[in-house]
Amino acid sequence: MGNSSFVYVVFILVYLGMIFGRLPRLALDRTGIVVLGAIALLASGHASLEGGRSGIDVSTILLLFGFMVISAQFRLGGFYSEVSRRIAGLPGSPAALLGAVIIVSGGLSALLTNDVVCLAMTPVLGRGCIRRGLNPLPFFLALACAANIGSALTLIGNPQNMLIGQYLGLSFSGYMVFAALPSVLSLLFLQGIILALFRGKFHCPMDVQEEPERPFDPWQTAKGGIVLGTVVLLFLFTSLPRDLVALGAAGVLLLSRTMASRRTLDTVDWQLLALFLGLFVVNGAFEAAGGLDMMKDGLSRIGVSLASPSRLYGVTTVLSNLVSNVPAVMLLLPLVRDVPEAGYILAVSSTFAGNLLIVGSIANIIVAGEAERLGIPFGWKEHARVGVPVTLASLAAGLACMAFI
Repeated sequence: MGNSSFVYVVFILVYLGMIFGRLPRLALDRTGIVVLGAIALLASGHASLEGGRSGIDVSTILLLFGFMVISAQFRLGGFYSEVSRRIAGLPGSPAALLGAVIIVSGGLSALLTNDVVCLAMTPVLGRGCIRRGLNPLPFFLALACAANIGSALTLIGNPQNMLIGQYLGLSFSGYMVFAALPSVLSLLFLQGIILALFRGKFHCPMDVQEEPERPFDPWQTAKGGIVLGTVVLLFLFTSLPRDLVALGAAGVLLLSRTMASRRTLDTVDWQLLALFLGLFVVNGAFEAAGGLDMMKDGLSRIGVSLASPSRLYGVTTVLSNLVSNVPAVMLLLPLVRDVPEAGYILAVSSTFAGNLLIVGSIANIIVAGEAERLGIPFGWKEHARVGVPVTLASLAAGLACMAFI
């Protein structure tokens, strides 16, 4: 019992750190807390990197790394900046511009990591809106929410979907068929909700803060597009391991005469990879110590069955907004691995839940930070006005579509 108690204490401290973002008197962020917890378990012998006892899902790490390199190719080639400039320069009404932001953000996030899409597009889009005398806030909200919704469309749109797809061996095309309708409906709801909430508030003259923007490189962008297109086709029409396909694509992109591999690798989100590795170790030790069985028993006693789609939606939504969607998925996956279609439900609900509160998704936090840097107020109240109704509408659409599985 002593061994289990130590694991449970570390597990609880790690997830409390995920909820509050820090531990008292320590300069640790969420990733630091997770890594420290993993180190404590490894150093004390409660977890091991040998004999497959680490809990680390190597295929998910390789898939995530591969797509980080692909996303880096587009970012360094100036693709996101170019797309943002063109959107901001489109003629037409604010409603038409809003629709373009939603379509592009959602579409790109289905194939490329939504966090990178938001990081690269937010400042360029914001300055473009200000030059036109438009209030950037509704467009920032559209960008963040559409990126989350669009990333639900595929098993490569965000880190948690990659994990779910690899862990449960989901069909790439089968999942897309399920997620297509609720994702499209959610994007339409997003457009309608923002238009209703910001009616008469789209214009707001401001001073623009000009900053140098990344130049567009057509060749590097085309190279990335060809590689990404090939990867998606292989995912759709072959049974090749997705992690190895993504890793091979990363290798092809690193072979360049003009773009230094150091620049590409510097763009990789090593913090996120460290978060994944640490959580695999912590959750693996927790499962080995019998923690998941205790959780199952506790849920049963209070009448919560994760086999029920509506209950799984509810639990995932709450947990994703407490600890963020990646840790929530890592915790819930072992509990639902024997539940039919649970992977589809978990992928869609954890992604849609990211729009509920600003802390529910890294994409939201990225857009909020970039907005405030430009002098645009983007706090939890501004986000919740759109995020709450959009999330409720998205989850309702997902539940309704369960009847067609």
